[in-house]
Amino acid sequence: MDRFNQTSPVVGFILLGLSAHPRLEKTFFVLILSMYLVILLGNGVLILVTILDSHLHTPMYFFLGNLSFLDICYTTSSVPLILDSFLTPRKTISFSACFGQMFLSFAMGATECVLLGMMAFDRYVAICNPLRYSVVMNKAIYIPMAAGSWAAGITNSVVQTSQAMRLPFCGDNVINHFTCEILAVLKLACADISMNVISMVVANVIFLGVPVLFIFVSYVFIIATILRIPSAEGKKKAFSTCSAHLTVVVVFYGTILFMYGKPKSKDPLGEDKQDLSDKLTSLFYGVVTPMLNPIIYSLRNKDVKAA
Repeated sequence: MDRFNQTSPVVGFILLGLSAHPRLEKTFFVLILSMYLVILLGNGVLILVTILDSHLHTPMYFFLGNLSFLDICYTTSSVPLILDSFLTPRKTISFSACFGQMFLSFAMGATECVLLGMMAFDRYVAICNPLRYSVVMNKAIYIPMAAGSWAAGITNSVVQTSQAMRLPFCGDNVINHFTCEILAVLKLACADISMNVISMVVANVIFLGVPVLFIFVSYVFIIATILRIPSAEGKKKAFSTCSAHLTVVVVFYGTILFMYGKPKSKDPLGEDKQDLSDKLTSLFYGVVTPMLNPIIYSLRNKDVKAA
């Protein structure tokens, strides 16, 4: 502890971004900016459509509107910072701004995990219990479900961010990332982070494991119900009502599993390549997935097309 007390505390951080690959920065600036504009336009149009078209005032499209708003918030919490890092080598960010951005990103990510689980339940009731759908999924049920998703995500973010903020940062202040990603920030702490790691593992089980299990079980019942439908047309119609959600789930969780589940390279010569790969995968998760959501729902949903 004496060593920590003798060292000046960190008052800000430096974001490396792609500063080690300057040739890629301009290309990715144009690419990410274009994607961000598509995210704002696509998700903004979906929100307006679900609000203005009375035929879309159903639980499914209420959840979809929440998902679109969430994607706009999530990308807005990080993309401007990413774009700025492409233009400013070794971008500096204050301590408070760093943890503010971390809080928003964490809250939106956790909320989306829970919200996708809620949307799976909506599809389960619609296909497996269609006659009771209007009774089970009424406003008194689906509005609190969406609100609960937001509350759970925000609460988790408060816990994780506040724990990280209490850590002493007194040495290296260079974050090897585009944004204040929590794992990259924790590496800079000059104190024991075991409690932070345990807390994140518990949160991952709750916000990743439980929703994935819930979605998997829901779709087992959904697929079993669809297979019992006698006509091919009936099967196709039933599957079309949940195919968009299933596609979004596969893209969202598939990217997370790829990003955090792949083995780390033990070859020192391959660390730079893996570091670049990790950053680009993080970009895909943070930008490409929210961009695909409105496209998927527009292409695979005839109600949205009609609206």
